Amino acid sequence: QVQLVESGGGLVQTGGSLRLSCAASGLTFSRYSMGWFRQAPGKERQFVAAIVTWNSGRTNYADSVKGRFTISRDNAKNTVYLQMNSLKPEDTAVYYCAADAGSGGSNLRAYEYWGQGTQVTVSS
Repeated sequence: QVQLVESGGGLVQTGGSLRLSCAASGLTFSRYSMGWFRQAPGKERQFVAAIVTWNSGRTNYADSVKGRFTISRDNAKNTVYLQMNSLKPEDTAVYYCAADAGSGGSNLRAYEYWGQGTQVTVSS
């Protein structure tokens, strides 16, 4: 049974930082592309960042987080991270990690497995 468990969310002031973690089990982690998505109240789930498993761990980011967020992975720990710096109130959302046996990317429909999410709240 595949499980993705996010952690690291919380309340932070504008300009602060958080690091989210997503621990995966039940799959061959190194073979999966991993993504982070977020969903604010009343809005659709949107792409944040992704890291592929091949091509030297190529990454891509939503324009809204480029230069502030960094996605990384540790295949030995079956974990993907999202380092979030210079946080803004508009970053407030539930953050989800997801796994895709293909090339991942920004299309949430490409991802087969999802975690339960972790809340990030940025106060102004």
